[in-house]
Amino acid sequence: MRFFRVFSAVVAMVAMMLVMTMAAGAAAQSSRGSQRVTGKVLDEAGKPIVGAQVSAAKKGELKPDVFTATTNDKGEYSLNGLAAGDWVIEAKKKDGTGAAQVGASLMEGERTKNVDLTIAKPAPAAPDPSIEIGEEDKRAVGLAQADKFAEARKVYEDLLVKYPTVYGLHLRLATMYAAEKNPQKGLEHLKIALEKEPENVDFKVLQAELMMEADDAEGAKAVLNTVDITQIKDPRVLVNSAISDINSGKADEAIALLTKLIAQFPTDASLLYYRGRAYIVATKLPEAKADLEKFVAAAPTSPQAADAKRLLEQLTKK
Repeated sequence: MRFFRVFSAVVAMVAMMLVMTMAAGAAAQSSRGSQRVTGKVLDEAGKPIVGAQVSAAKKGELKPDVFTATTNDKGEYSLNGLAAGDWVIEAKKKDGTGAAQVGASLMEGERTKNVDLTIAKPAPAAPDPSIEIGEEDKRAVGLAQADKFAEARKVYEDLLVKYPTVYGLHLRLATMYAAEKNPQKGLEHLKIALEKEPENVDFKVLQAELMMEADDAEGAKAVLNTVDITQIKDPRVLVNSAISDINSGKADEAIALLTKLIAQFPTDASLLYYRGRAYIVATKLPEAKADLEKFVAAAPTSPQAADAKRLLEQLTKK
């Protein structure tokens, strides 16, 4: 009895496999028939393309049979042995520079179907804006170095018309406007750049510098407070903020900022001079004297040296 059940199961399995094999064979053969697709492969000017590779694959099949042909010297091809159904006809130039693809439906009883394909010329590659922008940027920098800021700005304005999505050009324009002493206009362009990179340290530093030029010292200070001081490459704008604090009687804030800058830029002796002045305003005279003496010793010929010596004489008298 047990043998009969096992034998029956084996027979059923073999029968099922046979059915699946037959079905697979039928599916594999479904692409083949007695119909054909003929036509021409042409270029955009309507001229025949010789040696183009033409193929046909039936839609909806995971691994369809692919029928192939090559065009003759008149651009003609013929794909034979196809079955009724929906097909994808594709043509490629033999050098691989172009391709075309169309759909074609073969109806039952339809012996031949004509399908022409046109291979369009590949669209030219879009020019790389970085090449032109780089060359023009060099020209603008040369003009700016010759103090021709308006001419340099015009270079960037023309580039922006041509490449409106390159927001870095707004940064260049902001820099030119800063050199032309037009901070408000510079801030307009810088705002656009900051919208794209709101955490860019260089953008923020320039923003603060322009705000100071526009007599908005508090606004500039608020911007600088959001910047990681260790990421700043040039302390100039922060020194200007410290000077503004000194002139406003906010000596302690200036001292705190200058102390950080001295740690960040230990070779910049001028920072000692400004902190010495801040100490004087804060009436911390011994600290002021120590900073000014270090400054004079480190930079005896600097522009601030004469004023530092004068301040030291006054402190000595006190």
